[in-house]
Amino acid sequence: MSIAEQSTRTTLLSRPRGEHVTAVGLTVIIPAYNEEHGIAAVVGAVRDALDDDGLEYEILVVDDGSADKTAEAAEAAGVRVLAHSQNRGYGEALKTGIRHAVFERIAIIDADGSYPAREIPRLARMLDDAEMVVGARTGADAAIPLVRRPAKWLLTKLASYLTGIRIPDLNSGLRLFKRALAIEFFDLLPSKFSFTTTITLAALNSGYLVEFVEVDYYRRTGRSKIRPIQDTFNFFMLVLRLTLIFRPLKIYLPLGALMVLGALVVLAVGWYGFGRILDNTILLLIQVAIQSAMIGLLADVVNVRRSRAP
Repeated sequence: MSIAEQSTRTTLLSRPRGEHVTAVGLTVIIPAYNEEHGIAAVVGAVRDALDDDGLEYEILVVDDGSADKTAEAAEAAGVRVLAHSQNRGYGEALKTGIRHAVFERIAIIDADGSYPAREIPRLARMLDDAEMVVGARTGADAAIPLVRRPAKWLLTKLASYLTGIRIPDLNSGLRLFKRALAIEFFDLLPSKFSFTTTITLAALNSGYLVEFVEVDYYRRTGRSKIRPIQDTFNFFMLVLRLTLIFRPLKIYLPLGALMVLGALVVLAVGWYGFGRILDNTILLLIQVAIQSAMIGLLADVVNVRRSRAP
């Protein structure tokens, strides 16, 4: 994509026709799918928190093709509602909200009542110095289901290694960020639950300041839409894909080192086990190691050039 095309696309994404964005205030986006029993309570909690703080704000509920009366319940709560005609995914709901946000500062919070809305003003004040502030679910009252904890721990450890930054919570649904940050990575941001994982990794790998703040996490209202096995696998693949985009050496160099180690193991087994050197296998492993290192270096050069482009 040329620089001119990037500029045109950014302009189109930045503001729906006839609307104006302002840096003062906060847009709270609540993506909702079949949350008719919980949406009103979440809207009320967000409104109470922001009214007490005196911050100028708007609350925007994006109904993602719900089959129940989520949209009606949100409208009855007195907030602006945008509705998808069919279910398009959590990420697409957030993108719709970002496109239509009145304010430059964006907050997102789930519609199931699992996140403490009272924390939004505190996180908003931290956005003066950071590009993103994440409510990390590490508080004393964090009711994360036991079945999801092992995969969450492993995924977080992997992401922390690949980014070189300690990440307490990779995919929290309570976070605040600058609208321009989301627009920058719009092409990368997926349609499903991995939206939050993607924007976290993209921001960290691009050198933006991301603050993690401890918050509580409550048992949700209604039934979860997350598919534990499939979504966990998708999260792992996403982390690897984003690392290949932003920090390819983190993947290719360890792969090359693993091939060299494999060559040494084959050398030892051949020499002590068979009394000869298995030269063909060793040469193949060394060749793969060199190729991995060269591909990683080339990808890293391309990434540096891309990141420095206007």
